[in-house]
Amino acid sequence: MSTDFFASLDPGARVVVRYRLSPGELGSAGERLSDALGYLLEINEKSVTVQTRTGEIHISRESITHAKLVPPPPERRHTAPRS
Repeated sequence: MSTDFFASLDPGARVVVRYRLSPGELGSAGERLSDALGYLLEINEKSVTVQTRTGEIHISRESITHAKLVPPPPERRHTAPRS
């Protein structure tokens, strides 16, 4: 993954980041990759931090395989009260 992508972003940008899991973090079905969807909190030479719905995720730049900007989340639809 080119570091140029993150150099062009500012904290607060909404992104999705795909990254490799360490051997101790493998998913329950043996997944080796995971995604973090949320807002960039911090960017430095060694890692990025993404604020997701479930909390902050610190991702080593070495483990990042893909990343891209994503649009804002859709507005929640207002549902009519049930009678």
